[in-house]
Amino acid sequence: MIKSRAFLIGEFLLLFILLPLSLTAPMAIWIKVALVLLGFGYLLIVLRKFENLKFRIHKNLNWASFFKRIAITFTTIIIVTILFVRYKDPSALFYVPLNNPLLFVTILLFYSLLSVWPQEIIYRTFFFERYVSLFQSKFTLVVVNAVVFSLAHLFFKNILVIILTLIGGILFGLTYIKYKSTTLVSIEHALYGNWLFTVGMGEMLAFPGMENSTTM
Repeated sequence: MIKSRAFLIGEFLLLFILLPLSLTAPMAIWIKVALVLLGFGYLLIVLRKFENLKFRIHKNLNWASFFKRIAITFTTIIIVTILFVRYKDPSALFYVPLNNPLLFVTILLFYSLLSVWPQEIIYRTFFFERYVSLFQSKFTLVVVNAVVFSLAHLFFKNILVIILTLIGGILFGLTYIKYKSTTLVSIEHALYGNWLFTVGMGEMLAFPGMENSTTM
């Protein structure tokens, strides 16, 4: 496959700018789903056939270093989000896990498997392996990655989602650069994301199906 700078820039603009923006347009949901699936299928083929990446868990992952790295960040997230929910909507604090454990477990499973892993394949594995040559520094690479990751969530039309995904994009980008592991960055993403639902921020983040959780 052609891998010239011009081709990569065009591919980047199509997959990471135009496609996410198109999801904010008023069109049938099946068209949006089809566009996303086509884009995801394309990048999986590129990763497997042209970037020579194999989808398997590496045997020599530095788990101790990884968990030590995210411990402080996760502790900070726990404290800040608990205080935020207590201030914003005390009644939402841990509401779903305490009052609807089945819904809670369903959210964790579906979010981790159907949202986190595909997102990390797209925005970390594909992005960092495919476009590293387009950027002069790792700093720029991480910042641009965080911006397009946040852009992908525009369809939520929620400023809090945009802010959190921008911050998350920076954290996940730094993790991927350090460990080069989709597995580790997916675990980190799932950990932080699932915590936000656990602490009671699902409705604030406009998560589908959470709007009526506090009235069950």
